Amino acid sequence: MKTIYDVQQFLKKFGTIIYIGDRTADLEMMEDEIRELYQSQCMTTEDYQMAVLLLRSEIARERDRQEGDHKR
Repeated sequence: MKTIYDVQQFLKKFGTIIYIGDRTADLEMMEDEIRELYQSQCMTTEDYQMAVLLLRSEIARERDRQEGDHKR
């Protein structure tokens, strides 16, 4: 997994499509779903770590962007 799109496609294999309408909430929900799949042993440790890293960095980027929008 190299992108958020890859994470979305992985989740889609398990019938999980996440769209709440709030990008940060979508990413947080994806992280929860990835954690559940890992705990259910449906993914490798390497894929889990990469997915969580991608999601958390995107969440941080999104929060920074939102803070920048609020300061204007």
